[in-house]
Amino acid sequence: MEKDHKQVWDNCLRIIKDNISPASFKTWFTPIVPVKLDRNVLTIQVPSQFFYEWLEEHYVLLLKKTIKKELGVDGHLEYQVVMDNSFHNSSPYTVRMPGANRKSTENDPVSIPLNLNADGISKDIPNPFVIPGLKKIKINSQLNDNYSFENFIEGECNRLARSAGYAISENPGKTAFNPFFIYSNAGLGKTHLSQAIGLQIKNNFPDKTVLYVTADNFMLQFTEAVRNHSQNDFIGFYQMIDVLIIDDIQFLSGKAKTQDIFFHIFNHMHQLSKQIILTSDKPPVELGGIEQRLLSRFKWGLAADLSMPDLETKIAILKSKIYNNGIEIPDEVVEYLAMSITTNIRELEGGLNSLIAHSLLNKKPISLELAKRLIDKLVISTAKEISIDYIQKVVCDYFQIPVDVLNSRTRKRQIVQARQLAMFFAKEHTSASLASIGLHCGNKDHATVLHACKTVNNLIETDRQFKGFFEDIEKRIKL
Repeated sequence: MEKDHKQVWDNCLRIIKDNISPASFKTWFTPIVPVKLDRNVLTIQVPSQFFYEWLEEHYVLLLKKTIKKELGVDGHLEYQVVMDNSFHNSSPYTVRMPGANRKSTENDPVSIPLNLNADGISKDIPNPFVIPGLKKIKINSQLNDNYSFENFIEGECNRLARSAGYAISENPGKTAFNPFFIYSNAGLGKTHLSQAIGLQIKNNFPDKTVLYVTADNFMLQFTEAVRNHSQNDFIGFYQMIDVLIIDDIQFLSGKAKTQDIFFHIFNHMHQLSKQIILTSDKPPVELGGIEQRLLSRFKWGLAADLSMPDLETKIAILKSKIYNNGIEIPDEVVEYLAMSITTNIRELEGGLNSLIAHSLLNKKPISLELAKRLIDKLVISTAKEISIDYIQKVVCDYFQIPVDVLNSRTRKRQIVQARQLAMFFAKEHTSASLASIGLHCGNKDHATVLHACKTVNNLIETDRQFKGFFEDIEKRIKL
């Protein structure tokens, strides 16, 4: 008696149901629709590409066993993936994908062609940087032309990273440096180098699509995609990119859903030899709150650090900036600046800018005496850079609670008040947007951050103990 595709899949579901939790079964197997059975190949329909990838990643062994049990050792599974075509107000279409226990052939698609529709015509993909959607050829790289290799001074502090970056720009995606992971403390040139690579690739390969995005923006875009039920479009947009640069990847820490989406985008790009460039304030081994499967992938290519430049390199950086501004400054002043500011390149350039501005506004020549007067004040008054992560650490240390508890969903009064204080201080002491603060504080929205700020202001006026907490924490943040 010939087997029916529905009967075969029902038999498979009975086995699967006994081997996974009810919640997982309901989420990942209830939406599946059996389509047909052709000899020993069972075809099932799943609602999205993400769905297909999740099944193949998490349940491939279970699917293999059940298919083998029902259809024999030669049994195979294929998927039909439903693709959203809502931009054209037309019906969804499907794409065939190889599944569990089936070897891909040369003719099989390597991945879902999200930029094609059922007729093989270019499909509009929504661009999260510009609304409404734009076609691939119109994607803005979000790169700053000032961050070029010509403006990036090489020294012992950055020679390995710069050389690797230049090699990538000559052959993106084809070197051993994929992904390229750049890490350093703030203000030492991570953003500059990563964008320099992107700019050089654009010059060398005009047909390649290069995109620079901060981790904060990536998270905000994903949150918006979830809210609008357009995750497939979000994935589709990023899978079209040839060179993806994500700045400050450490901000994905603790964001499980965003990490999961990035994992699939990363895999898709790496399989197709597309270049991935990441920056962070820590090396991969020190990143907390990042899933192990992502950390292992960060180590596939090259991790290179940028350290504080030596005196010679700092002088070269200052002279390059002075030359680009078309001004003249005595060598003794340049050397004094380089020796006095030892924090990072950003503050080194800031000191030079302050000196130039003071000279122009007061119509005084730039002298060593003027430099000493201004720079001494700058060095004395320079406080450590205050970030959302730093504020959270201060608040958590004060109340003796872990950061992950602060960002959890618990409604315990002490935790809620600590979270509200962290939001308030982040708004007061950083330039981050309300949405960005919310994402860092337990994935809250901007309205929650506003409410937290109002609550803190009210409690300062009405609760003497809370006011004491507030004043103590503020002193510690400013230390």
